[in-house]
Amino acid sequence: MAQKSGGDKATRILVIGMVVFVVLVGVVFSVVSANSRNHVAIPSAVSKADGYGIVFNGAKKPVIDVWEDFQCPICQRFEALNGNYMNSIVRAGKAKVVYHTMSFIGAESVTSAAAAACAADSGKFLEFHTALYQNQPATENSGTWTNPLLIVLGGASGIADKNFASCVNSGKYINWTKNIETDAAKKNITATPTIFVNGKELDRATQYMDAAAFKAALVAGGIA
Repeated sequence: MAQKSGGDKATRILVIGMVVFVVLVGVVFSVVSANSRNHVAIPSAVSKADGYGIVFNGAKKPVIDVWEDFQCPICQRFEALNGNYMNSIVRAGKAKVVYHTMSFIGAESVTSAAAAACAADSGKFLEFHTALYQNQPATENSGTWTNPLLIVLGGASGIADKNFASCVNSGKYINWTKNIETDAAKKNITATPTIFVNGKELDRATQYMDAAAFKAALVAGGIA
């Protein structure tokens, strides 16, 4: 009986030791994961408080949030209708505008969003944003948006900064795009484009693809 008791005690010690080991592994994994997130390269124009979006006119009100995917055909249509108006709002400082460049469609959404962040560092996000939609491939994830082509589009957008090419080629902001996706999931953003004005979503059926209705909605939100 004594031997059985000793065996039970040894078993209990072994089980406790295994539990402690599992807990320690979990703690280490959590710390490593947190450190990995904390060390993700973040574009200079990005605000963590704004869901890691690329921010213009940060101190301004009202606020426009744009969730988009550069491979999204409907986003391309939205840009064709409203892009110039949106750019004019940003450049005139009429509102705080946050671009949430999502990447749920696929790999080329990721690389184009990361390249757009590189363009933001070079002070040419809006120009590159326009160029991407003007040159959106007809087929998603077709292999068209390679790093060399994205760099060429950067040059066509007026980017003379030599750091742009190295930023794109190194995939500097690839991991940052995951932050956008995580934030979008928390906010239940499930489609692109999605536009919020002062925290209220515009009506997709009536206000997105009608330039006059879109402008009226922004004016109603306080954009002069």
